[in-house]
Amino acid sequence: MKSPITGGNATLKREPAELVFRNEKYEYIYSYYVCDDTGEEFTTTELDEVNISQVYNQYRVRYGIPFPDEIKKIRSKYGLPAIKMARILGWGDNQYRLYENGDVPSQAHGKTLAMIRVPQVFLDYVENSRNQFEEAEFERIREKVKAVKTDQYEEFVREYVFCNQHVGITNGYATQSISKLKNIMLYYIKRFDGVFFTVMNKLLFYTDFVNYRQYGRGMSGLSYKAIQYGPVPLEYNRVYSINDLRQSIIYYESGKYGQKLESDMSPDMSAFTEEELATLESVANRFQDTKAGEISDISHEEDAWKKYVDTGMLISFNEAFTLKAL
Repeated sequence: MKSPITGGNATLKREPAELVFRNEKYEYIYSYYVCDDTGEEFTTTELDEVNISQVYNQYRVRYGIPFPDEIKKIRSKYGLPAIKMARILGWGDNQYRLYENGDVPSQAHGKTLAMIRVPQVFLDYVENSRNQFEEAEFERIREKVKAVKTDQYEEFVREYVFCNQHVGITNGYATQSISKLKNIMLYYIKRFDGVFFTVMNKLLFYTDFVNYRQYGRGMSGLSYKAIQYGPVPLEYNRVYSINDLRQSIIYYESGKYGQKLESDMSPDMSAFTEEELATLESVANRFQDTKAGEISDISHEEDAWKKYVDTGMLISFNEAFTLKAL
């Protein structure tokens, strides 16, 4: 990094810090640069966003407030524009859109957003907003909401794959989405023409932790533990049993064998933001020609493995700020 102060070099530093948000203290990892010539500290817009997002994440989890992508998903489920969602909930016309774009809701609005995930609850809000719409439009909205059903099987699969882990620092505050997780794996399967279990374990780990370091959130929603062969997703066999993934046994002349993930499907690239695509690309480029044994050795150099192996604890995503491999 070039220092904007002198044009010389600047060194990236990180340290534990505290920030007060809405009258509460939150601990986070503060990232900043130091000008090598003058010793002056400075940040960038990107670092500021990562720093503050760590605090916002904790606040959302503490009060059960959905994240922006979850708020968008709620609206998408009911097939309504943001302005109508806001009116139904009794908010200002732009408020729902602001929350989708990253504004942190108040505790009261956050609880409302969490509750209306349930169609019957949201239907009550719709019924109470009858006088805000023309009768024909009200009926169209009500019928749309009445048609939405809770997919209990999808919920069961989600809980099974993510092991009932709550969103928090042990999964990078990422939304637990089976679709998103599958598309991440399909990306690597397509890119590498199939991926062995050991390699996929590490690709998922680095994907989540790099994205957290760069943008303040993981991608897959998975939690990780440290075992003999490096960091791996909690209950990774469940992860690799997701529909549309095929597990093949590959035998070698030595008598050894490996399990490989393959698929006839291509990833849905629209599932990723530009930032997430950049993360996927950087991880894929770093490990393009890396074999299973090599990527395991690389992961053994990470503090995320050294500090957690044999502890039985889930790895904190704060270890993203200590990554060495990339």
